Amino acid sequence: MSGAVQSFLLAFSALFSIVNPIGGALIFAQVTSERSHGDRVLLARRIGLYSLFVMLGALWFGAWLLGFFGVSIAALRLAGGLVVVSLAWQLLQTPEEREERKESQALPAQGVGEVAFFPLTLPFTTGPGTIAVAITLGSNASSGEHAYWLSVIGGSAAALAMAVLIWLSYASADRLVALLGRAGARVLSRLSAFLLLCVGMQIILGGVTDFVRSLALRP
Repeated sequence: MSGAVQSFLLAFSALFSIVNPIGGALIFAQVTSERSHGDRVLLARRIGLYSLFVMLGALWFGAWLLGFFGVSIAALRLAGGLVVVSLAWQLLQTPEEREERKESQALPAQGVGEVAFFPLTLPFTTGPGTIAVAITLGSNASSGEHAYWLSVIGGSAAALAMAVLIWLSYASADRLVALLGRAGARVLSRLSAFLLLCVGMQIILGGVTDFVRSLALRP
């Protein structure tokens, strides 16, 4: 079972760095500030469940789908990295007027079921960066039938643990914001956005590296 444990630790650390459920919970609290506590708890549970489906789907079937459509890991990393960088840059540059505009958007007026998957699960919580990481983890599963299934079990357990962490973090987002205060929450949100920007750049660099290696391997 050591192989499964190693796969779990690798997958969990990779998913945690890209999902960042604590930083996401702070932004989630701002986006859903007009909703009741019961709605936020229900949203958190649904987002956790949907996030599990997204991560497991990418982990189990992502590499196969990429091969079927002829999309390389390098292309996915580049596209996903660009999207993550764009989202992180918007969060870093968010002025007060943008926060007021976000509060006046139609999101609070929509039903829980209408916003739980899009945009709160995809791309807010488990966006292209998370999908790219999960597909990469699935495509890097150990060779050999026994080792392969241990890798799959470890990666799936990491996705489940991350989904539970997302659920708990989002469900207690209002308490977290109250503990930090509005100013502290804004500072931590922007720090998380900067870290997300770094993660996006790292994904882009990984895509560029994969692309350069593929060119070097061509005859």
